[in-house]
Amino acid sequence: MKHTLIALVENEPGVLNRVASLFRRRNFNIDSLTVGRTENPEISRMTIVVDSSKLKVPQVIGNLYKLVNVIKVIDVTEQRFFSRDLALIKVKAAREVGTIADRYGARLIDHSNEMMTVEASDEEHRIEALIEELRPLGIVEVVRTGVVAMGRGDLLLQPDLEPEYAE
Repeated sequence: MKHTLIALVENEPGVLNRVASLFRRRNFNIDSLTVGRTENPEISRMTIVVDSSKLKVPQVIGNLYKLVNVIKVIDVTEQRFFSRDLALIKVKAAREVGTIADRYGARLIDHSNEMMTVEASDEEHRIEALIEELRPLGIVEVVRTGVVAMGRGDLLLQPDLEPEYAE
C-alpha cells in the first residue's frame, strides 16, 4: 500500500538533500517526491509517496521530525485529500492519440507530422492507465512531476505557530 506524507520544511538550501539522505541511509525507496514553495516564502511543502509494505510509516515520520529543518509532517493517506500528478507524454503521431487523451481529460499541446505531445493532470493511477493505453502507439518520452496532495475542504496543513507575546 502506498502512503502519502506531507512535510512542511524550512525553505533553506540543503533541506531536500537531508530528507532524501534520510531515506537513502535507511534503504527506503521513494515512489514520488515533490517540493515547492507555499504561500509563506519561508516554508516549502514536500509531498512524499512511499510503499508502506516495505517500511514503517510512523518510523519514517519520527525520523523526519529529527531533521532540524522539518516543521510538520502528516500522513494524509487515511484523510480526505486529493492528489495530482502532471505528465507530458510524447508519442508517435496517430489518430487514436486525441481520442485516448479525451477519455482521460488530457489535451494535445504539440503536434507535428511525426510526434504528438499529451499533457495530463490527474490522480497517479489514472496517469499510469493513460500511459499504458498510449504505449502501443509508440511512446517516445515521458516526463512527470510527481504527486502533489492537498486536504479537501477545510482540511489544512499549516505550521503550528507559537503565539507572539508583546513585551
